[in-house]
Amino acid sequence: MEYNPGKIFEKLFGDVEVGQLEERTSLLDLIQDQTRTLKGKLGKADKAVLDQHLESVRNVERRVQMDKKEKALIEKRLSDIMVPERPRGILEFDAQVKLMFELIALAYQTDMTRVVTYMMAAEGTNRTYNHIGVPESFHPLSHHVDNPQKIEKLVKIQHWHMTAFAQFLHTLSETPDGDGTLLDHSIFLYGSNMSNSDKHNNWPLPTVIVGRGNGKIKLGGRHIVPRERMPLANVHLTLLNKIGIEQKAFADSTGTISEL
Repeated sequence: MEYNPGKIFEKLFGDVEVGQLEERTSLLDLIQDQTRTLKGKLGKADKAVLDQHLESVRNVERRVQMDKKEKALIEKRLSDIMVPERPRGILEFDAQVKLMFELIALAYQTDMTRVVTYMMAAEGTNRTYNHIGVPESFHPLSHHVDNPQKIEKLVKIQHWHMTAFAQFLHTLSETPDGDGTLLDHSIFLYGSNMSNSDKHNNWPLPTVIVGRGNGKIKLGGRHIVPRERMPLANVHLTLLNKIGIEQKAFADSTGTISEL
């Protein structure tokens, strides 16, 4: 787990310098006249040894060329993208959350990765949310003992989290990707490990699934209410199968969710 945006930036873009790829001609192409002359002077056995050596060099060149092509693809993806300056250290919480989502969006846009997990705030965090007018700590507020004032502040924090996530989704929905957008071609699972945090209940557990998964996910805008209690692992199992990782079970799953 990494919470320093600067380190994440280095992992994603640290080795990529746009416009720095170097064009090289094949070494064997440069010496092909000398090679042809040399072959004319060799016997059958020596020609076979030379051919074997040249083929080894050619194989190395192919691997180097493949690496250059991969770098060229990365460079092409980056050429039309505004890559931010390298972040320095840990930022204020609200700015850091925004930057982390921006880096995730860039990672998807440049195809640096296709899988991301992000926890905006740790489960038992005592972080305060002064930037939205909540000076109390998150975790103590989650144990609200049905106090209306505490619940109101907790809702304010959770609303801010959802807004940050929604802004990230909006960015993806406006980012072209092939025949659609990044959001069309992605699947995101957003949720919590608690239903009623004051009582540590985990049912019913509100869970949001966003994106079309390149057509694998049915049309959204729906509220799916299971007919009976089921483990969250059923959601995980369903999504695994949607992305082509066929599994019969995952953790304590009892089946998949056909409505998805």
